[in-house]
Amino acid sequence: MNINIFDLNTRYGAPGRIVFHEGLGGYPEVVISNKFGVAEISLLGANVLSYRPTGHSPVLFRPAFRDYRRGDSVHGGCPLCWPWFGKSGEPGSKPHGFARLCVFEVRGSSYSEEMTEITLGLKSSPETKSLWNFDFDLEYRISVSMKLNLTLVTENTGDKEFVLTEGFHPYFLVKDRNGCEVRGVEGLSYVDARDMSGGVFAGDFKTDRESDHVITLKDEPKHEFVLMDNGIGRAIAIASAGHKKLVVWNPGPGVKLADQADGDWRKFLCVEPATLWRDAGWTLKGGEKHTFMAAIQSSLPQ
Repeated sequence: MNINIFDLNTRYGAPGRIVFHEGLGGYPEVVISNKFGVAEISLLGANVLSYRPTGHSPVLFRPAFRDYRRGDSVHGGCPLCWPWFGKSGEPGSKPHGFARLCVFEVRGSSYSEEMTEITLGLKSSPETKSLWNFDFDLEYRISVSMKLNLTLVTENTGDKEFVLTEGFHPYFLVKDRNGCEVRGVEGLSYVDARDMSGGVFAGDFKTDRESDHVITLKDEPKHEFVLMDNGIGRAIAIASAGHKKLVVWNPGPGVKLADQADGDWRKFLCVEPATLWRDAGWTLKGGEKHTFMAAIQSSLPQ
């Protein structure tokens, strides 16, 4: 890899606030921190590997990675799914897009008393066009304030329109999946993607079994949900905009993920702001932009 850690720290680093180091598979990672908390992000896939508010336990589940290589799926942290989510890409394409397989460039960094931020970017290239034949510019701003803030801006830099689906895929660390519930979904319709059955939530979603629920959101500028981890009494609030669905996912014991140990499925629940299925996608013409954002805030146990 031709990415120099010293150069990154010289140009974008700030002692005690923004520090780059070599991480998984030899790819650079950056730690951003301040009085409110700390987050760690890999330049490979722009994956938020960890987030811990000051005085709290970690908010994101992180598996014990082994022999990590570029192209491996990471089932932890908060992976970025772009330019399609799940199987919303072209027939035969890999799930969740190719951004998670690309090394992002660093475009900027900043900090103040209230916020520390890193800006990453990805542009179309011959490599990306072999997977998705469109011109684009993708900018991803990740910051720590009283919340973990994620802002993703997609621009169509070509003259061909394209359909965009995308998602943030956070693996929230919980004491036990069976002691959790998702609030804010009452009255919303859902489809269980495992068997395409559906319904409408009459109350909170209690996650006492494996799940792959795709929830259709109301047409509102902002969405708010809360993951209640009743095992430790923690509430994780998720405020988001620029997406049309919410996915609640846990594979249960029947699915073995290569980078997770036996029983790890009990330790996380994914609550994912996303747009998926191509008929729900965002259509961008040449020169148009789309902004997708989420903020994650954890409350201390009572």
